[in-house]
Amino acid sequence: MPFYKNKKYLLDCTLRDGGYINDWEFGINNIISIFERLVDANIDFLEIGFIDERRQYDVNRSIFPDTTSIDKTFHNIDKKNTKVVAMIDYGTCDIKYIKDKKDSFIDGIRVIFKKHLRREALTFCEELKKKGYIVFAQLVSTTSYSDDEIKDLADIVNSVEPFAVSIVDTYGLLHRDNLIHYFNILDELLNKKIILGYHAHNNFQMGYANCLSFFQQDTEREILVDGSLYGMGKSAGNAPIELIAMSLNNLYDKKYDIDQILEAIDANVLNFYKSATWGYNMFYFIAALNDCHPNYVRYLMNKKTLSIKSINKILKNISLDKKLMYDKKLIETMYFEYQNNIVDDRKDILELSKVLKDREVILLGPANSIYVEKDKIKKYICENKPIVIAINDIFRDINLDYVFISNSKRYSQMSYKIIDKNCKLIFTSNVTPIERDKNSFLLDYVKLIDEKTDIIDNSLVMFIKVLMEVKTKKVSLAGFDGYYIDKSNYYDKDKEYDFAKKKSKYLNDYTTNFLKTAREKIEINFITKSIYEGMLYENQS
Repeated sequence: MPFYKNKKYLLDCTLRDGGYINDWEFGINNIISIFERLVDANIDFLEIGFIDERRQYDVNRSIFPDTTSIDKTFHNIDKKNTKVVAMIDYGTCDIKYIKDKKDSFIDGIRVIFKKHLRREALTFCEELKKKGYIVFAQLVSTTSYSDDEIKDLADIVNSVEPFAVSIVDTYGLLHRDNLIHYFNILDELLNKKIILGYHAHNNFQMGYANCLSFFQQDTEREILVDGSLYGMGKSAGNAPIELIAMSLNNLYDKKYDIDQILEAIDANVLNFYKSATWGYNMFYFIAALNDCHPNYVRYLMNKKTLSIKSINKILKNISLDKKLMYDKKLIETMYFEYQNNIVDDRKDILELSKVLKDREVILLGPANSIYVEKDKIKKYICENKPIVIAINDIFRDINLDYVFISNSKRYSQMSYKIIDKNCKLIFTSNVTPIERDKNSFLLDYVKLIDEKTDIIDNSLVMFIKVLMEVKTKKVSLAGFDGYYIDKSNYYDKDKEYDFAKKKSKYLNDYTTNFLKTAREKIEINFITKSIYEGMLYENQS
C-alpha cells in the first residue's frame, strides 16, 4: 500500500526536452514508437514536443508550428489512458495557432515562462483554459525566485487555477532542502486542487533523488514529477523515468510497465546517446556550482586559457541579477578584467635582460614539427648553444632553460612536468603559479597582448615582444608551423584550440605581419618548416 495519502503521477518529457539533443529530429518511426511504448507502460502524462509558430511542420520532428500539425503526426494513434500534452515557451506561439481542445489530439498544454513574464504568461494560460485544455504553469528557473516572488506568483496562479504548477530546476541547482522549501511554500499557498509538479535537471546528480524526496512529502495534494527515457534532455539531462517508475512501483504500488520503458530506451533512444551524450559532466557541474547560466561556463572554457580555479573565480563574481540571464558582453568584460592583472615588471625585465641580452634564443612551439623534426632541432641546439625556451609546453627529450607561461590552463596541465624538468619559469601576470621560485620572472600580461586583434594573446607574439624589449640578438623558431584548416595544428590534438582552424588564415596573416615588423629589431630564423617563413619570403619577393 502507498506510504502517503496523495496521488502521484509521472510525466514523460523525452520527445520535448530530449529534442534539445537532436533538434527534435527523432524521425517519425521513433516518435510513434516512443509514444506507443510509453502509453503501453501506463505513463500518466506524455509530452509530445513543443508548439512553436517559428518552426515549419516536419513529420520527423517533435516540434510543431500549431496544434493542427500535431494532429497530422498522431492521427489514429491510440493514447489509451495517458493524457497527452505539448509545451509552449511563452511568447513563441500565438493563441491563434491553438485549436479548441475538442478539435485537438492533445489534452493539455504546458506553458514555460521566465520570472519577469509571469503575469503575461498566466494570462495566456487562462486563454488556453478557455479553449478546454488542462494547463500546466511551468516556473522556469524556480531558483531565481525569492520567497516573496513565489508568494506573488501563487496569488496570480490561484486566480487562474491551472491544472498544475511545476517547480522547474532549469540549471540543476536544487538540493533536497531547497526543493522542499519551494514545495512547502507552494503547497501552503496554492489552491488544493492544483497539482504540484517538479522538473529536474541532473547537474548535481540530484534529479532522481530529488524526485523521490518530492514524492515523500506528506500532503493531501496531488503531485507529479517529470522524467525522460534514459534521462535524455537538455544540458545535464533529466531524471531518468525508468528509475522513477521503478521506485513508484516498489514504494507506492504503481503499475508502470518497466519492460516497455526499457524497450523504448533500447530501440529508440540509445542511438541518439552515441552521437550526442547528455547527463552529468563537469561542465554542467561548474555551472550549477556557481548558480549561473551554462553559457558563461561555455564562454570561459572555450577560451582554453583559464584553469578551472580561474573560471570559478570569475563566475563567483557575477552579480546575482545576471547569473541566470546570460550576458555575453558582461562575461567578455569579466574575462578581460581577470586577465588584466597589471604588475610592475621593471625589475623582472631588467633581470631577464641580463640573461638574454645579445644572446641567441630558440623558442619551441607545440606544432607537429617539434617531434617530426626533433633531431634537426636537437642538432641545432647542440651546435649553436642558444638559450632554449619553450612556449606554454614541456617537450620530451629536449633540455630547456626556461618555460614561458601565458596560459593558466596549460600551466595547470603541465605543472608536474615542470618539476621534473627543473627549468626556470617566465610567467605573465594572468597566471597564478602554484609556487613561485625565486629564479622565476613575472611579466605584465597587459603590456604584451594586442587588444586590437581578434586573438589578443598570441603567445609567440607576446614573447617576441619580450625578447625585443630585453634586446635579444637573435631568435630561432621551432615548432611554429602556422595554422592549417584541413589538419591538426598541434602535436597533441587535445591542445587544439576550437578557433584555430576556423581562423587559420587570419592567424597566419596576423603572425606573419608581426614577424615582418619584428625583424627590424631582432633577427628571426626558422629551424623547422613554417607557413610564416613562406609568407615572409613571398612578401620579400
